Amino acid sequence: MKISGSIAMLMAGVALVQAAPTTQGISHTLEANPNYKPNASRDLARALSKYAKYIESDVHSFASTGTVPMKNIHHDVAYYGVAQIGTPPQKVLLDFDTGSSDLWVASTKCSTCTSTKHTLFNPSKSKTYKAENKKWTISYGDGSSASGVTGYDTVTLGGIKIKNQLVEIATRESASFQSDTMTGILGLGFDSLNSVHGVTPMTNMIKQKLIKSPVFGVYLGKNGAAGEYVFGGYNQKHIAGSLTTVHVDNTSHGGFWGVSIDKLTAGSKVIDSGRLYGILDTGTTLLIFPDIVANHVAKAYNAKQNQDGTYNINCDTSKLQPLKFTFKGKDFVVPPASLVFQKTSSGCVAGFASGGNIKMTIIGDVFLKNNYVIFNPQAKTVQIAPSK
Repeated sequence: MKISGSIAMLMAGVALVQAAPTTQGISHTLEANPNYKPNASRDLARALSKYAKYIESDVHSFASTGTVPMKNIHHDVAYYGVAQIGTPPQKVLLDFDTGSSDLWVASTKCSTCTSTKHTLFNPSKSKTYKAENKKWTISYGDGSSASGVTGYDTVTLGGIKIKNQLVEIATRESASFQSDTMTGILGLGFDSLNSVHGVTPMTNMIKQKLIKSPVFGVYLGKNGAAGEYVFGGYNQKHIAGSLTTVHVDNTSHGGFWGVSIDKLTAGSKVIDSGRLYGILDTGTTLLIFPDIVANHVAKAYNAKQNQDGTYNINCDTSKLQPLKFTFKGKDFVVPPASLVFQKTSSGCVAGFASGGNIKMTIIGDVFLKNNYVIFNPQAKTVQIAPSK
């Protein structure tokens, strides 16, 4: 199967606010990116570039918490947030991404970062910045890339100040990044996934005893609603029903938030039982399945495959049944409305796609905007509940 499409950064951003502590913590709200346009082909290609090495060669009440409000982009396509770096703090728009573990940001040292759409970090204006100058580079499947040097500075998330945090300072970025509102990415995977052998802001919050509970709760709003990340806790008001605890396997396929999927069901039809491994990835918009699984899901919805790995689906959601993921005997639903991702002149594109010979299922925002997840890197667990 041929996978094509241009890759652009799907940058979820976070508007940093200091909220009054609730019994489950302080929230960081998500912001919407008005410049983002839905493009299923691009979103699939970007996700596949992230997981390229896993595609086979033949193709409650916590006293110390920080809440980051997240804003919804184009009705659930992506999210972004505002973080702060340096002293005095400089605001930057970042993609909060559980599918990666690097914190990188476009900077004033970047000769190709000429866009006026995003704010650049200026290390020379920060009293706490310490240059390390190790080189780094990130490349994507469409030829887009960024590179630069490393340094350390204070990073603030939801009022929590993280000292001596490794930051990858971009000194060059390709043209595709220059048209984006986002300034960079804040990775929230496990440290072993970090490309320069550093630690994530979440790890440092735990090490520096800035949060009393080693967790972060993620709520992604849908139908245009905002969302939030809560560091050191979670927000009960966005949780509907009981939480189900699921063990995370972060070693089989790198430092991802990997979970075993007990069963996948489309309506009343069981697609797979007990053989799927999934990665919870807030930095990916779609649900991406191995090709054989994607084709079975598509058949259940009478969806037609496109050459780029996406599928066309019936625009009439009243004719669709929910897609259900089962973890630890509990069903978690993707409703019919979320199965329609993008409307085009010729019909509708589905919220699921084929990853070809990819070895795992990428559980992106199509699932996560319908289900609240609490990530615990110390216990290596996630807790999942329907969101509200």
